[in-house]
Amino acid sequence: MIESIKKNRLAFLSLHILLVMYILTIFADFISPYPYDVQHRDTPYHPPTQIHFFDQEGKFHLRPFVYGYKMVDPINKLYEIDYSKKYPIYFFTYGEPHYLLGLFKTEIHLFGVKEGKIFLLGADSLGRDILSRILYGARISLSIGLIGVLLSFTVGTIVGGISGYFGGRIDNFIMRVSEILMSFPSFYLMLALRAVFPIDLSSTQVFFMIVVILSFIGWAGLARVVRGMVLSIREMDYVLAARSYGASSFRIITRHIIPNTYSYLLIAATLSVPGYILGESALSLLGLGIQEPYASWGNMLASATSYTAVSSYPWILAPGVAIFITILAFNLLGDALRDALDPKLRRLIK
Repeated sequence: MIESIKKNRLAFLSLHILLVMYILTIFADFISPYPYDVQHRDTPYHPPTQIHFFDQEGKFHLRPFVYGYKMVDPINKLYEIDYSKKYPIYFFTYGEPHYLLGLFKTEIHLFGVKEGKIFLLGADSLGRDILSRILYGARISLSIGLIGVLLSFTVGTIVGGISGYFGGRIDNFIMRVSEILMSFPSFYLMLALRAVFPIDLSSTQVFFMIVVILSFIGWAGLARVVRGMVLSIREMDYVLAARSYGASSFRIITRHIIPNTYSYLLIAATLSVPGYILGESALSLLGLGIQEPYASWGNMLASATSYTAVSSYPWILAPGVAIFITILAFNLLGDALRDALDPKLRRLIK
């Protein structure tokens, strides 16, 4: 399977993109030039600052720098470059205190400027650095996909395994419940479940609530597929041999049946992560998910719902680009993994 991914250049590139994104997410405190909630009220909708090595006279500078900006139209938030002000970029510079990996308190950041401001992807309406908020928001948007898949696939695998192995009334009951869940439009069911919970929840509580909601919606379809696989696997010789020497049903399911579904589960999980990311983004975009000032890719896009804002300040769409790249990378990787499987299992996943 790994060799198949290496031969598929797009999938191999997607794997590296995802690895880089998760590494950036883990070290977001260190890489971000500013904390996610720091506001620069004097520079709303600041355009992206360009990094220079040559000044206006064409002189080369060994240390990269950025020019200062000054607001020329406070009403429309228009800026122009002030070439009289140059701010060198320093690496491993001191900034706002943060906890590296959540353990060690430090003030060292990967890069920054000692004077002026640096917004590589621009700033939002409150003057918050979009790059920093994307990196912090990735912790929500990317982790919710992994945790949601872990929960829903655990429930779906166990329920589907029990349904397929025992059959009979247990099978009929579980399949009818899963069909009822699958009959509801997932997005509207997600909104309805969210409306049941109180509005005044903390962002941590909202995060876990969204994970539970998405997992509750996602297990039914997986359980049906796993049940179909178990119906076939339970008739294999090694399962019959396990029964003959008196192995319990629990041992047969966990040791002999479920492990033979891991190949499918790996590919299905890879293809399912984008759905969880989009689900969280949709809830946060509608104001039902992660709340300000905490950052997620969904609530960052809330300011991009205005055509006027997007046309005037297109850099506020940067979180949408991050969502697009992430979902595309997961889908390309999942397709490559699926193509590496045998034809029977490939048709089952499709």
